[in-house]
Amino acid sequence: MPVQSRRRPPSPEPSAAPPRGASGIRPRDPKDGKNSKEKKGGKKSTKRSRRKDPLWARLVVILGALLMFSSGAGIVGVEAMSNQVNNSIEQENLLGDAGKSDAEGGKDLEGPIDLLLLGVDARARWDVNDTRADTIIILHIPASHDQAYLISIPRDTEVQVPAFKKNGYRGGTTKATEAFFHGAQNGGGWAGGAQLMAQTIKKLTGISFDGAAIIDFNGFKGVIDALGSIPMCVDQEVESHHMTLVNGQPKWNADAKKLSGTKKKVVHKKGCREMEGWEALDYSRQRYGLKNGDYDRQQNQQQLIKAMAKKAIDSGVMTNPAKLNALIKAAGKAFVLDTGKTPLVDFVFTMRGVTTNELVLLRTNDGSFNENAAGRETLRPISHEMFTAVKNDTLADFILNNPSVISKKK
Repeated sequence: MPVQSRRRPPSPEPSAAPPRGASGIRPRDPKDGKNSKEKKGGKKSTKRSRRKDPLWARLVVILGALLMFSSGAGIVGVEAMSNQVNNSIEQENLLGDAGKSDAEGGKDLEGPIDLLLLGVDARARWDVNDTRADTIIILHIPASHDQAYLISIPRDTEVQVPAFKKNGYRGGTTKATEAFFHGAQNGGGWAGGAQLMAQTIKKLTGISFDGAAIIDFNGFKGVIDALGSIPMCVDQEVESHHMTLVNGQPKWNADAKKLSGTKKKVVHKKGCREMEGWEALDYSRQRYGLKNGDYDRQQNQQQLIKAMAKKAIDSGVMTNPAKLNALIKAAGKAFVLDTGKTPLVDFVFTMRGVTTNELVLLRTNDGSFNENAAGRETLRPISHEMFTAVKNDTLADFILNNPSVISKKK
């Protein structure tokens, strides 16, 4: 089926959809459960700005990448669900100048698709100006649309962050995780953080993007809970640096200190098992105590995404209206999305050949440390070659010649 669906234009259209601003998105306040945006004058508004073009496709692009790799799997009530998705998923311009140009295939879905996934943890601090992206993943789908690849970039990779006129940041050399922080300052918010991160990763890798998502890993728990549980394998026993069991119930360490009762350390034992949302997320957050630190965490987070995708298909969520409804509501608390205008039917036909079995997990630097004199990670030549292969859509050939980039996680 031919796909003719326009993606990001070089400049905003005057009438096709409401303009997408770069206003900050404040994480949900745990006191009132509402999502609000900070405007330049410091005032808050609980009103969401949503584009009126079909938004189910935007959910399919990201949630499809994470949860819906489905070769021919039926999707129930597509048209009926579109309005619900529109009301559930926050929309913002997360790419800024890092989106694909028309020359790079920005007008259709016939070529390769590259998405930037950014994981943040808004649990500890609700100040939008003090948020970093500790998870940076590039999802690449080749033009054949029969495969998908996840590539993580180490949070401590030394990067050149460009100047960001929207909030006055002058640019500099820092860790990748800090790019999001600098973009969020002075009213940039989560959208500004994502835009500066996207520009930084484009500068580092040469890759332009079709879409992006901010994933609040604290909200991700609800997505897993909507699935019931997910299968995860622990290959290194590790003690949690974030959670404690109080009377058998998992609590954040800061909260556990305030509570009385029997307290026990959370220890993730070796072996494969079904994990509840809190356990899977806590395990995927650990890096201290792992042999290769953040590199091992990257692989665990990739395993988490693949496990969610497989569970969504195997459990029949995508063909059960009630379960799908719960999943969409949970996703609304976990994602902020940005993709181009893509009618659902076109995207489904485009993605019909991708299944969870074709989701390949890749690693940079062969999964081991490569620090410079400043104590920051630097990408080895093989990693730069891998990103060039992504840009040129020759990743499959690159992997055949460099099998060491494949993650050991399944």
